[in-house]
Amino acid sequence: MTEETRDHVLPGTEEEHLGEEVKGYDFRGEFDLEEMLESYETTGFQATHLKEAIDLVKKMREEDAKIFLTFTSNIISSGLRETIAYLAREDFVDVMITSSGSHTEDVIKTAKEFKMGDWDANEAELREQGINRLGNIYVESDCYVWLEKWLNDEFFPDFFDEEKIRTPTEVAQELGRKVGADSDLDGSDSFLYHASENDIPVYCPALIDAEIGDFLFYYRQEVDAEIGIEILDDWDSLIHEAVEAEKTGIIAVGDGVPKHQAIMSNLFKGGSDYAVYISTGMEGDGSLSGAPPKEAVSWGKIKENTRNYTQVEAEATLVFPLLVAAAFKR
Repeated sequence: MTEETRDHVLPGTEEEHLGEEVKGYDFRGEFDLEEMLESYETTGFQATHLKEAIDLVKKMREEDAKIFLTFTSNIISSGLRETIAYLAREDFVDVMITSSGSHTEDVIKTAKEFKMGDWDANEAELREQGINRLGNIYVESDCYVWLEKWLNDEFFPDFFDEEKIRTPTEVAQELGRKVGADSDLDGSDSFLYHASENDIPVYCPALIDAEIGDFLFYYRQEVDAEIGIEILDDWDSLIHEAVEAEKTGIIAVGDGVPKHQAIMSNLFKGGSDYAVYISTGMEGDGSLSGAPPKEAVSWGKIKENTRNYTQVEAEATLVFPLLVAAAFKR
């Protein structure tokens, strides 16, 4: 009886697995961040995926791949704005794709501050106080009042005077130029300013999906009924960004439209050569946001090669700075 049950509980190992030993960072002695990140390779779980991501981004750079950086607007709401601005300032990426809130909040932050708040808040009281909550980040409504006035006084009139129909990339480029030229604004950490300075196109296919879209609506209703935003020209341009590149790499920080525009444009060239996702999306609901890189392989949006993609299932503020530190800064 004992031997029979033991075989079920502990069947033994017929053949030894040849994988590397699981071993984490040794904190004895002087601390070394680079060594700690190297140790992630054998730490397991998402740490190992992060090390894979670091190695893939290094490979993108070594092979001079055109790097598509995609990010959602909450990245700019947070302190990761400075990280994105660094990549643009140093001209480390070639194409940016983002959502409309990134433009809105990048410009606001050149003049106003976002403040740390609490996750557990009385939402009705915040509404009465004119405070908008983004997780544990608070944004005062007066920030958007200021933005509408700045756009109406300093941006829209000249921008639409040149041409009535503009593209989202033109909006981003001119916003960056204006921010840099306005002595009352601090563009030192504006990703739009540094992207404009380094001729990095910033694509935003859903430009109307934030306050800048609201203010474009009011401006067309109240000032100039002939203005408009043309997105198909940008899509044509983005496809050519991919097709004309010998090799491409995608770094997707967050999900949604920005990530999909990057992988979809690369479909036209037979798939991206490399892809790194940082995501909290859930695959089980079948959404694009939760779709892992391997699903994009089935569509032809990422090439089918061994270890040319990975996904770090983690919240971006925790891991993106580490990725940038290891793959770009060092």
